Amino acid sequence: MERTARFGLGNKIDILFLDLLELLRKSVYSPINKKLEILELAIEKVDSLRFFLQLLWEAKFTSNKTYISLASDTEDLGKIIGGWRKGILTKLPPIKAGERKQ
Repeated sequence: MERTARFGLGNKIDILFLDLLELLRKSVYSPINKKLEILELAIEKVDSLRFFLQLLWEAKFTSNKTYISLASDTEDLGKIIGGWRKGILTKLPPIKAGERKQ
């Protein structure tokens, strides 16, 4: 990766990934109602990570092979976090509309 991309987009991707890891660590040890909020933030980080990885690839700062590998892993991570969130939603008691985002 070129120096400019490494310290621009590469740095942004690193920060997003580290923030995501921190959110997942927090979620493991949080009570179930707080866990849902943290997982929603983690899903937002995954979406941002997807965006910046695609931007990196479209600017031709990374090879197709590397992008495919990273995009696939990011997609799998998003599915896992989404499944975790869905599992928590099924465990929580039903609440009034508007109190919790679906």
